[in-house]
Amino acid sequence: MEDSINGRRCGSARGGIEENVLAILDATDSKDTQDANDDRIAFIEAVRAASIDRDDGAPPTNKMYEAVFQIMRGGKSLELIMESFRLLNELDERFPRAYLSNTGASGSSELAVVEEAWSPFVFNLDITYGEKESAGKSSGGTFDSSVFHLLIQDLVEIVNEKGLQTLEIRSLGKMLLFQYLVNVLEGDLVPRNKAYKETMNWMLLRESLLSMLLSSRRVNYKSLMKDCLSIMCGLCQFSSELSGPKPSDSSVANPSQNVNPAIAIAIPEVRSSTCTAIQKLLTIIMELDVSRKKADAQGCTTRVDGVRTPLVEIILDELTYDRDMLSQFLEPSVRTRRSNGPTEDDGTFTGVLKGFSNITSTKNITKKISIDVVQILLAHAFQAYLSIPPSQQEAEGIFDSKDKVRSDSLVEICENVISAFSNLKRINE
Repeated sequence: MEDSINGRRCGSARGGIEENVLAILDATDSKDTQDANDDRIAFIEAVRAASIDRDDGAPPTNKMYEAVFQIMRGGKSLELIMESFRLLNELDERFPRAYLSNTGASGSSELAVVEEAWSPFVFNLDITYGEKESAGKSSGGTFDSSVFHLLIQDLVEIVNEKGLQTLEIRSLGKMLLFQYLVNVLEGDLVPRNKAYKETMNWMLLRESLLSMLLSSRRVNYKSLMKDCLSIMCGLCQFSSELSGPKPSDSSVANPSQNVNPAIAIAIPEVRSSTCTAIQKLLTIIMELDVSRKKADAQGCTTRVDGVRTPLVEIILDELTYDRDMLSQFLEPSVRTRRSNGPTEDDGTFTGVLKGFSNITSTKNITKKISIDVVQILLAHAFQAYLSIPPSQQEAEGIFDSKDKVRSDSLVEICENVISAFSNLKRINE
C-alpha cells in the first residue's frame, strides 16, 4: 500500500515537472528565432537539472525525451544540436533501458529491461510504412528500419561531399543523430548479449533493437550493409588525410568567409566520431551474428528471425570485387604518421602487410579491427593476390607512390604474410 502511494506521488511529481518544463517550449513551436533557440536551450538545461544534476533525479517523461530528440533532429544551430546530443547520451548512461542486475550472493546477473522507457526506435509490424511515417512525425520522429536506412543513405551522400562549403548544420546534425542511434543500439545489445552467453536464451537477443532493425522486411539488409561499408571507408580516408601534411593554401587551412567558423572547427571531430560510430555498428552486428550462429546450431531460431547473411561474408564479398575498397578498408589502419618528409601512400597488398611488420603497429590495427576479422581479411587478400597471374601483376597496379613497378617476389610476400600472422598470434596469447 505504501509503495503504491509512493508510486503515485512520484508519478504526480514527474507529471508536474513535465508540465512546467514543457511549458518553456510551448511558445516556440517551430520558430527559428534567437529567442526561440534560447527557450530550447533553457528547456535542455531544465531537463538536465531535473534528471542529471540531482542525485535523486528521475528519468524524464516520454514527452520530455521526445522533445529533446526532436530538438536534436530539427535543430538549426550547432549549439542546439550539440547540447541535445550530449543530454540524450547522458540520460541513456544515467537511465539505461537494458542492464544487468545482480540477483544474489553468487554474483549471477539477470537482464533487466525497462519496458516503458522511451526509445528512438519503433518496430511495429501491424502498421504500414505511411502510417509509421505520420506517427513518427507526431511522436518526435521515431525510427524504424526504413527510416534508419534513409539516414544511412543521407550519410553516404554527406561522406562524398568535398570541401567545407557543402557541409551544413543539417549534415553535421545527421552525423550526430547517427552516432546517438548507434549508442542506443549498443546500449541495448551489450547487456542482452552478455545475458545470452550465460543463459543461452535466444529470446533475449531476438527482442534486441538491433535484431529487430536488421530482420525487418522493410529494409534491404545487404544494401544497408554495403552503404555502411561505403561510409566507413570514406570517413576513414578522411581521418587519415587529417593526420597527413596540410597545404598552407588549402580550404581547410583558410576556410571561405561563407563558412561558419564553428562548423569548420566541428567538422573534423564530428566526422572522426562518426567513423568510430560506424565501426561500432559493424562490430555489434558481427557480435550478434556470432551469437545467432550459436542459436542456429541449437535450433533456437525460427522464421521470425529472418534469413540474414553474416556481415563478415558481405565484407569479404565486397572486397573480392572491389579492390579500391580493399585498400581503403585496410589502408587507414596501417598508415602511420611520420615526423619528417611526406607521408607515403601505399595502398598495395605489400603496403598493407608492412602495417603488420612489428608488434606495435599490429597492436594499433587490432585496436580498430578485431583480430579475428583481421585474420580473415589478410587471408582473403592473400588469396586474391595469388589469383593474379604473374604476367598480369604489373597491369593490376602493383605500383609504389612514384608509379614505379614494385619488384616484390612471391617469396617476400609469403614471408610478410607469415610475419603478420605471427605478430597477431603473439598479441592474442
